[in-house]
Amino acid sequence: MQTSPTGGQVEYRLARNSVVSEYRKGRLSKLDVCDAHPELLRAAGHLGLPTGAPCPICEESELVDVTFVFGSRLPSGGRCVTSHAELTRYWRRKDPVVCYVIEVCNACRWNHLVRMYPAGAGVEAVARPSLGARAAARRG
Repeated sequence: MQTSPTGGQVEYRLARNSVVSEYRKGRLSKLDVCDAHPELLRAAGHLGLPTGAPCPICEESELVDVTFVFGSRLPSGGRCVTSHAELTRYWRRKDPVVCYVIEVCNACRWNHLVRMYPAGAGVEAVARPSLGARAAARRG
């Protein structure tokens, strides 16, 4: 998927709510919605940032956000962001990148793309989401 570096953030909240609704109505099984890849679970366990929100499926564990960055001169599988400082470096790049934030539950393996946004060359600083923005918004 190509995006313009000056493009905006894309939220996937409606798609997420639809999946959760279908699960709660019994139209989707837990196996249908709790299918996180082992590497995503590993990243979530070691690098995920707590959101402060319970998992919408098991309702027992707290969700964590994992951010991956894709772009030129990065591995084909992207790079998992490990800190706010690393994310800041991607914002300062001369090449555009695309960031994907995935919410993950390590207890039941729920995962869903939360948002996608461009970073790097040509992206205004005002448009920058920060790591942990959802947790801060929930607390405030």
